[in-house]
Amino acid sequence: MVSGGIGNGALSLSINDFALFGLPQQFDIDSAALDHTWKQLQKQVHPDQFSAQGAADKRLAMQWSVRVNEAYQRLKHPVKRAAYLCELHGVPVNAEHNTSMPSEFLIQQMQWREELEESMEARQIEQLQHQVRQEKNLLLQQCAQAIDQASNHSLASQKVRALMFIERFEHDLDNRLAHLDNIS
Repeated sequence: MVSGGIGNGALSLSINDFALFGLPQQFDIDSAALDHTWKQLQKQVHPDQFSAQGAADKRLAMQWSVRVNEAYQRLKHPVKRAAYLCELHGVPVNAEHNTSMPSEFLIQQMQWREELEESMEARQIEQLQHQVRQEKNLLLQQCAQAIDQASNHSLASQKVRALMFIERFEHDLDNRLAHLDNIS
């Protein structure tokens, strides 16, 4: 089906995302290489390439297309990539069941939430967004260091859970700004 082995038995749908994209299994990846490989893989596995084939080949092409897209989304998004790396190293994030966080982080979250509730102007929310982005960038750096340099996937898992909190809060900030834009 695909040169390089997809569909001819050389590669399995269960191959890990990094191997599928020919990338080293680490947090810091070459985004341009990821994008380039995704485009190449999509050309090879897109179901339209197999429209004249039998039903089994079409189904396999669809499975590969979905698999490639899911892997691409997971690797492209830093928090998802970090969570995936933790899982690959036997330390799943389990954010839905493990919500324990350091008290300083929880206090910061409460302060941000209070600031958001009290913010009546876009400028105030944008300032809060800037603070949140800075904290997110710091956590991403710490996560990268925990994974790539220290091989401490337990610490990385904690950082990923914190990043997930921050991403939800970023979404709330965006919604609040959109709401203010709609009423002005």
